Amino acid sequence: MSQSNLKHLERIKEHIDKAGLSEEEKSNAWKHIEEWYAEDKAWGTWLNELAQISPKIEAFLAELGLI
Repeated sequence: MSQSNLKHLERIKEHIDKAGLSEEEKSNAWKHIEEWYAEDKAWGTWLNELAQISPKIEAFLAELGLI
């Protein structure tokens, strides 16, 4: 994970801690964030693997703004 993403996650954690949520609500919030992160990471991995198949696919994905 990039330093920028780590900083964003740290800021999100601080805001969740300051939001006055119950422990269960905090736990649920983090659970959702972790799920979104895993999905985003999987999507990026999939796009990179597609891009490695062919320069044409890579150019197409770049044209769509996906990579």
